[in-house]
Amino acid sequence: MSVIKTPHEIAQLRESADLVARTLAEVAKHIAPGVRTSVLDRVAEDFIYSHGAEPAFKGYRMASLPPFPSSLCISINDAVVHGIPGDYMLREGDLVSVDCGVELNGLFGDSAYTFGVGDLSPEDIQLCTVTYEAMELGIASATPHGTIGDIGAAIYRHCSNHGLGVVRELVGHGIGSKLHEPPHVPNIGSRRRGRRLRTGMVLCIEPMINLGTSEVFTDSDGWTICSADGSSSAHYEHMVCITPSGPDVLTTFEYIEEITTPPYRMKALSYG
Repeated sequence: MSVIKTPHEIAQLRESADLVARTLAEVAKHIAPGVRTSVLDRVAEDFIYSHGAEPAFKGYRMASLPPFPSSLCISINDAVVHGIPGDYMLREGDLVSVDCGVELNGLFGDSAYTFGVGDLSPEDIQLCTVTYEAMELGIASATPHGTIGDIGAAIYRHCSNHGLGVVRELVGHGIGSKLHEPPHVPNIGSRRRGRRLRTGMVLCIEPMINLGTSEVFTDSDGWTICSADGSSSAHYEHMVCITPSGPDVLTTFEYIEEITTPPYRMKALSYG
């Protein structure tokens, strides 16, 4: 599939995006103290299969690592991304980043949301708020004739102005008939630099932001990436199509927000 999607392909990607959004909302119903992350993974997997799709992450291969064993990436507190669900039981005050991918009719959907379990610390609420705002600002910068650098510049400027660490080693990406397609979408950049954005591109814009340092390390499981100083991390991700009138967000958090109180304070911006 080309980097530039046809209207028919975009319509199909919108269906995949809607399913991944509904899957995250199904998971949201079960976010509570005492729930094992393996239970959340099973909820998502059953929901995906019941809608005629495949979990995109299960069996995913990267470099020399063993295949990813689960349908969700669930990253708790200082884990940034790629956490493997297991026996961990959610606790009051946890930050829970849930990243979900689906394959429906040969096309992929991908989205992530950071949940709060019960009452969060003011610092973690601020982290989630700024990360969410940064995603929205990055999306607002995804305009035809703009550049990839415009997106990263908007995200980095907002987060660094709030003293947060922007993870450099992890990036957003194109999406289509593959889960990860060109171009890379870094969360740091310079305006008017990088690849030109064109109508028909579909991008995953996903700031991964730490309360402290921007540095990360990989856990002994080979997959989970954590903040180097043990500080909390937040991650939000939307699928975005570039259109002549501006960004068209294919995924949505509205289904989640009907079920649970968001851990951030900002309402969605209007695009275009």
